[in-house]
Amino acid sequence: MSKVAIVTGGSKGIGFAVVQRLLTNGYQVHNLDIEPSESGVFHQCDVSNVTTVRQCIQAIIEKTQRIDVLVSNAGKHLSATIEQTDEATFDALMALNVKGAYAAIQSVLPAMKAQQDGAIVLIASDQAIIGKQNSFAYNLTKHALASMAKTTALDYASFNIRTNAVCPGTIETPLFHNAIDAYCKKSGANKADIVAEEAALQPLNRLGQADEVAALVNFLVSPEASFITGSLQRIDGGYTAQ
Repeated sequence: MSKVAIVTGGSKGIGFAVVQRLLTNGYQVHNLDIEPSESGVFHQCDVSNVTTVRQCIQAIIEKTQRIDVLVSNAGKHLSATIEQTDEATFDALMALNVKGAYAAIQSVLPAMKAQQDGAIVLIASDQAIIGKQNSFAYNLTKHALASMAKTTALDYASFNIRTNAVCPGTIETPLFHNAIDAYCKKSGANKADIVAEEAALQPLNRLGQADEVAALVNFLVSPEASFITGSLQRIDGGYTAQ
């Protein structure tokens, strides 16, 4: 029987790369996203809606009778200071980035507890470790995911359920390009110059790739990482080591 994995936000970027990697390694992968994808088993799901997430995952469990892996990846970026962040925008970001992960984890835990086995990976950010300017709410949500990984790891270690957070730095994804495009539109800057500047900020002098993050996620959910839980795994080209 194939192992079963759930990936939220698996239709593009890091999530898509994770889905592809897990499929290659023989997992039955269920992708919860609002954007359709032919990769894995697609479920139309607004991850910011707790009830919808619960219903979707429950339906998967009823069909598969097991959940081996959860990769909570769905999220969005926001560039703004606290003064620039209105309540509606703040609530929407918290709903997707934090409550979506909360709902997904809470929904898979009963099946994992019954199995006495499971691996959960939260896709956080280098901003789960450091602060950055113009990033009040986004930074807050990523720190919340780091906390979620650590506390869930401790609470469910006795069930052999491991929980870790992956903390990517600047990764070249649609999310990255959307953020750069928005900045250039606002500032009038040249996109090629900004992308080059971002690459130069990394000690390895390049942007990371989604496949590299997916490889780390794949390792963390594998038996080879069986003694790793509650960790924040940096994959940032050395940025946070400075």
